[in-house]
Amino acid sequence: MGKKVLIIGTSPRIHGNTNILAQAFEGGAKEAGNDVEFIPLAGKKIGFCVGCWGCLKTKSCVVNHDAAEEVVQKMKNADVIAFATPIYYYEMSGQMKTLLDRTNCLYTADYKFRDIYLLTAAEATNPDTPEHAIGGLKGWLKVFNKASLKGTIFAGGTTKDGTIKGHPEIEQARKMGSGL
Repeated sequence: MGKKVLIIGTSPRIHGNTNILAQAFEGGAKEAGNDVEFIPLAGKKIGFCVGCWGCLKTKSCVVNHDAAEEVVQKMKNADVIAFATPIYYYEMSGQMKTLLDRTNCLYTADYKFRDIYLLTAAEATNPDTPEHAIGGLKGWLKVFNKASLKGTIFAGGTTKDGTIKGHPEIEQARKMGSGL
């Protein structure tokens, strides 16, 4: 039986390069027989965590009743989570950071995820371009210490939507997904 895989596209653009990268990962994961769901955050309303900690009791946000609630519960029950984010100012997107902050309710929960992947795309091409996004995700993983970062992919030189097509990272993402 395959793994339950959740892929979260955090680009504000539905047809953005990171979502294309995520869809390649999704294709590979499905080919390998996994139960795969891709959730793009584009167009979804996700409020900020206010740090009230009420969610530790209720296991869901007591302030914001929005799209993050469903996504966070799906994260809790996934075996594998892949985040896809554009790199903005050498960091993960604000949408991704906001979603990570909203996982406070999972601190004390019996979350299932163990394997985390990060797929990134940016206009910049230097190999160290995603290092701060990777660092931010590793910081999140310090709290969720049963999980670990299993792999990253960076596609540089992607400017307008769709310019990632034909990049070797598309095939790398498919292979990474098929290796789950």
